Amino acid sequence: MDRDAREDGLRVAMNGRTYAVERPWGDLPDDIELAAISQIAVDSKGHVYAFQRGEPPVLVFAPDGAFHAAWGAGEVADAHGIFIDAQDRVFLVDRDAHEIQIRDREGGRLGTLGERHRPHFQAPFNHPTDVALAADGEIYVADGYGNAAVHRFAADGRHLATWGTPGRGPGEFTTPHAVWVDSRDRVLVADRENDRVQLFDREGAYLDSWGDFYHPMDIAEDDQGNILVSDQIPRLSLLAADGRLIGRARAVWNGAHGVACNAAGDIFLAENRPSRITKLALLDAG
Repeated sequence: MDRDAREDGLRVAMNGRTYAVERPWGDLPDDIELAAISQIAVDSKGHVYAFQRGEPPVLVFAPDGAFHAAWGAGEVADAHGIFIDAQDRVFLVDRDAHEIQIRDREGGRLGTLGERHRPHFQAPFNHPTDVALAADGEIYVADGYGNAAVHRFAADGRHLATWGTPGRGPGEFTTPHAVWVDSRDRVLVADRENDRVQLFDREGAYLDSWGDFYHPMDIAEDDQGNILVSDQIPRLSLLAADGRLIGRARAVWNGAHGVACNAAGDIFLAENRPSRITKLALLDAG
């Protein structure tokens, strides 16, 4: 997209940091159009991966926004969550196919979790929403549309445990829409229709709940160990490790369906109405 069609001069600030709002971000060749971008992730080289509900489903951009690659055409039924681990393995949540695909950076298949097109009530999976990995390689999946659960897997893919039931109490969910394992080894779950983020230990024991969100959509951790939560107000909230609100901004029009950060402190937001990527480019650290 031409620079002249982009919005210039917009700024947001959170926790003493100022960001330039760059939207839409990322250049595409003429033969590819954006569909509904569901989630976004950043690999170890700073490449940005957009996971969209269209063809091809995975779009890869260089750190400067130049188009790098596209892959996965015909192989994803319903794009929802994406996560890239420390080895640059790409985990794709194919929501309505009830499957997690594991691929390399070029899109090559490495494995799967779940049974494609075979939903399982109260077991993995029934329209899953998101996936995240702990530092030791354990895999956590939010199973949020047909089920109301979080599933824990060993690094080799063995199912270890499941927790959660429908409801509003501690450890209960109404649409667990996103999951994140933070640097303190806590499992954070965006409990969307209950307007909260719930926190658990790695075994699924309830720790805490953070409120003051309206339909939280995604969770990420920034380069300083603070927690970002997007919601449908729309806004982006920044919280300290203890849940204290330390920053808030309205960076997109209709709420970011996905959030990701790079090592430089920039924040990337996936939007599906309108379909675009917004970059919050860090200008100063206050």
